[in-house]
Amino acid sequence: MKLAVIGGGSTYTPELLDGLLAHAAALSLEEIVLMDIDAARLEVVSGFCQRMARHQGALLTIRTTPDPDQAIEGAAFVLTQIRVGGQAGRHRDIQLGLRHDLVGQETTGVGGFAKALRTIPVMLDLCARMELRCPEAWLINFTNPSGLVTEALLKHGRERSIGLCNNPINLRLDAARLLGVDPDRIELDYIGLNHLSWVRRILVDGQDALPGALEALRSAGRPANLPEELDYPEELLRALGAVPCSYLRYYYRTRSAVAALQARPKSRAEEVAEIERALLDGYRDPAQVVKPEALSRRGGANYSRAAVELILAIAGDTGSHHVVNVRNAGAIEALPFDCAVELDCRVDAQGARPLPLAPPGPEIRGLMQHVKAYEELAVEAAVRQSRKHAILALLAHPLVADADLAVELTDEIARVHGLRFLAGGGA
Repeated sequence: MKLAVIGGGSTYTPELLDGLLAHAAALSLEEIVLMDIDAARLEVVSGFCQRMARHQGALLTIRTTPDPDQAIEGAAFVLTQIRVGGQAGRHRDIQLGLRHDLVGQETTGVGGFAKALRTIPVMLDLCARMELRCPEAWLINFTNPSGLVTEALLKHGRERSIGLCNNPINLRLDAARLLGVDPDRIELDYIGLNHLSWVRRILVDGQDALPGALEALRSAGRPANLPEELDYPEELLRALGAVPCSYLRYYYRTRSAVAALQARPKSRAEEVAEIERALLDGYRDPAQVVKPEALSRRGGANYSRAAVELILAIAGDTGSHHVVNVRNAGAIEALPFDCAVELDCRVDAQGARPLPLAPPGPEIRGLMQHVKAYEELAVEAAVRQSRKHAILALLAHPLVADADLAVELTDEIARVHGLRFLAGGGA
């Protein structure tokens, strides 16, 4: 099997490679091609990856190329982990929100919208190349904003696409640690969109352990290291009866979230840029042959595990369950049939299909529908390069929802990132 990594110069790549090497035999993996437009960075990362592979005695080839066509030619899987605009673009996205007293974050709110406008056209170009070079390959997307990108891929690019995020697997592993059970015994009643999701039940051998787990945490007091998912008033969690994903704090505690972001001495983009410089220095060390501990500070914990388990399920036709981003296809009747959702799915050689689930209550459904309306418009804005759809998308977003601001932000995004909307609004 040949596997291509688009964005192979990412400091994440050794994390991914570590998982692939551990399962190379099961995947019959013969070749990994790392592609990146940053040749200097790719050389550093690939050199470290090759040392890792030799250290582990791996019998496979790791190649590099700046050419996406060469990278994907004949591949069975194409993994995407690109960041259009780099950490500098991410920093501008964050500051764009904070300047207007809005959430400044790379996937949520106006920052996520700006990132989607830059990223979706690049991803759709890759899809067109895949139709020519590897038409049967699966595209596994880790590029943020993952839900928006996956929706664009499914609607305008490629049926054989699945969006991946490490949040669901982290929630499952955290629940396993809390309950003291093997993660394989746990299934999550997981519903929502990427970075807008809820766990309604934690099933251990089919029995719901969520109420007892929440009660145990409450009775132990509110420790300083309370997980972000549970950092809410007790009454809210009791009323909600579900665990909200960490990104929901931007919606449920907007004012405090904005204040906390504005108070930080450095943006997350600046922090990550510093971490990446240190990681790359370590990768350059010829004596470094194992994944450094510092990589855990980069974010993306368990990304490798999520990606490799998903690839194994498709390649091995296992029918195992994974929470991924896929076409809704009626799983949540309150959302459009062709939109992207993040749900527990059965995964086999045919791809991922949502498992049956109970419909969401209004306390969940309303916010999902609101954000999905924004996402539909955002995809159209990116695909059509449409100013009209950009304004409507920002107006529809619950974290913006202001007509004057929607117009001002659209102009500012175009100016800051050098984007051009089509004449006539691209309607």
